[in-house]
Amino acid sequence: MRAMFTAASGMDAQTLRIDTIANNLANADTTGFKKSQVDFTDLMYAAVHRPGSDRTSGTHTPTGLEVGTGVMPASTLKIFTAGTIHNTAGELDLAINGHGFFQVETHTGEIRYTRDGNLRMNSEGTIVTSQGNPLYPRISLPTDAESVSIGRDGTVSVKTPGAEQRQIGEIELSRFTNPAGLSSEGGNLFSETMASGPPATGRPGSDGLGELHQGYLEGSNVKVVNELVDLISAQRTYELNSRVVQAGDRVMQAANQIVT
Repeated sequence: MRAMFTAASGMDAQTLRIDTIANNLANADTTGFKKSQVDFTDLMYAAVHRPGSDRTSGTHTPTGLEVGTGVMPASTLKIFTAGTIHNTAGELDLAINGHGFFQVETHTGEIRYTRDGNLRMNSEGTIVTSQGNPLYPRISLPTDAESVSIGRDGTVSVKTPGAEQRQIGEIELSRFTNPAGLSSEGGNLFSETMASGPPATGRPGSDGLGELHQGYLEGSNVKVVNELVDLISAQRTYELNSRVVQAGDRVMQAANQIVT
């Protein structure tokens, strides 16, 4: 019975939707996390006759007779709306107010992108992410630095004992034509793809890039209440599809009783 297979595709689709919502909720407190949503598309139609087809000589049907065969997930879309920026007073904590990504270098030498500005200094004085990946281009702080100042334009200055404050480097940001096309790598990292297009790099506050705010972090853009509402909706839709399966089973039982 076609209805049972159609409903089964709906149950599979809602299962993926619930999985996506679960991941969003799990990362509700992850710095710089961007939530995802699932987009769906309908499957092929079984056409008994197409709209406008001939029924009799010189007569065309104004509508057709087509029966759908279900639904399938089309994509998971990253939503890059800004998260809430909150004050941490951390000297190396940075938030991007606007578009753009921090560039980081992985252990393989590849460049990845992140909105997570939870930065630290490693044993060599290099500014790194909480995962240990250095910013790109690399910026190293003197081990005797008394204070670090990071301007909204990305300039990094330090003050050392007995010396004036001096600039030691600049933080660059990257932006993409289609950030939703970036590939999620885990660890708050994204990688470039053909869909995202190549990165455009520049100084914060210029060429459409956001400004940096020292002592702040951008939180997740997950709104817990909205996710819970979507979770209830997905659960109810799953239940409705399961009832269609049950209804199909009862119809088949009734047909079997007639035959026997």
